[in-house]
Amino acid sequence: MLGRPALNRVDELRGDADRVAAFWADPRARVLVLFGDSVELASPAPNPTLRLTPTSEFGAERPSQAFLLGLDGEAPVFGLIDDSNSAAEADAGNRSSLRQIGANLNDRDSELITTTMALGNWHRTHPCCPRCGAPTVVERAGWVRRCPVDDSLHFPRTDPAVIVLVIDSFSNALLGRRTTWDDTWFSTLAGFVEPGESAESAVVREVGEEVGVEVDPASVQFLGSQPWPFPSSIMLGFHAFARANQGTRPDGEEIAEARWFSRADLFRLCSSGEVKIPPKISIARHLIEAWYGEELPGDWSR
Repeated sequence: MLGRPALNRVDELRGDADRVAAFWADPRARVLVLFGDSVELASPAPNPTLRLTPTSEFGAERPSQAFLLGLDGEAPVFGLIDDSNSAAEADAGNRSSLRQIGANLNDRDSELITTTMALGNWHRTHPCCPRCGAPTVVERAGWVRRCPVDDSLHFPRTDPAVIVLVIDSFSNALLGRRTTWDDTWFSTLAGFVEPGESAESAVVREVGEEVGVEVDPASVQFLGSQPWPFPSSIMLGFHAFARANQGTRPDGEEIAEARWFSRADLFRLCSSGEVKIPPKISIARHLIEAWYGEELPGDWSR
């Protein structure tokens, strides 16, 4: 699962231009380059590692599109966005996306690629001031954008979303299939937290809206979270409980099908491939296996 901490993020040093310049000049400094949504690999699956490039290959001055990720031990590590057409076409065979390799990365590489994707997506989509429309300038080593016209500061965006496994009083679990998915793909339910709403309230609302099942608000239990930079979410994972014998009413817009599964049925269907659950990169998988009690066979990926 994504979000395992490994780096010292040195937030207190991001605003120190001299220290950041010294980090860039450090012969131990490395850069993870993001090409679209892919990165280059130093070693392939099943145990992939990311290719990190010495900063010296990019010149003595830190490029504006490079941001400080933190320290790996004492070695500075930066992320860099390269969206040029030539970059997108060259050496594409040696690249992989976070979805493809995230579950098999070590803690350091998982944090590097997740943070680089999250910051990269924010920089790509927020080049201008939302107040006046003026182009913003990058500050604090890539972690702030400032408007030179009205001097407002803008910070990386993270959108909170809930993701929940609903369990009934017979210990059956509720899984849904989105309208855009293959007929065998099932997962937990999810949705964004709305303004003025707690995460727990969002769980109750989303389950009701998507599949018509009533959840006991007092039963909502937080299990953990993970970053999900597709493009900018933080997934807040829950178990929640509902009374038994509730039918499902999928909304038909987001959810095409919703089914209750016993542990025995889900194991049998996953073993045969009739049902596939999300890969290990996703917190959804961990919510399902926390209920099941051990690992389940098979998965789907895109």
